[in-house]
Amino acid sequence: MIYILMGVSGSGKTTVGQLLAQQLHCGFHDADTFHSEANKAKMHDGVPLTDEDRWPWLAAMRAAIDTARAEGRTHVFTCSALRQTYRDRLTPPDGGVTFVFMKGDAATIGGRLSARADHFFNPALLQSQFDTLEEPQDALVLDIRRAPEVLVEDILTKCPPESVSCTGQAKTAH
Repeated sequence: MIYILMGVSGSGKTTVGQLLAQQLHCGFHDADTFHSEANKAKMHDGVPLTDEDRWPWLAAMRAAIDTARAEGRTHVFTCSALRQTYRDRLTPPDGGVTFVFMKGDAATIGGRLSARADHFFNPALLQSQFDTLEEPQDALVLDIRRAPEVLVEDILTKCPPESVSCTGQAKTAH
């Protein structure tokens, strides 16, 4: 099974994704590792990425997803995946991925971003991410105000790795 934790920067994707991968004893990739240096520089300077900036990044992630699936490995990825078209590019034709939407409000996430000193993402871009965000209709939705360990429990309960998929109507875990 492939899990993709998605949401705006600062929503806790990496923290929860790493914990989930530890629980599952599987691989983990943060989407930031697939960004070009040019993309990272733009974000550091507070310049929003364009779709043209994102396509190679998403293609590299998709290649990693396809490799994990071909090898039959459970794997956890994180990716903002803000628009449906981005999620479509990450999803193989036969599915096989489970999206987990790390949902939070701008005040909560803004506070997290302002406290984060070791990341290239410029907090000034947060509003542009919320403006771009198309909330998924077919994902597990988690309230990021809950503890990361509780969120991992929710994922494992609602979307266990042995299930083919946990898709369907958006499911909210409070």
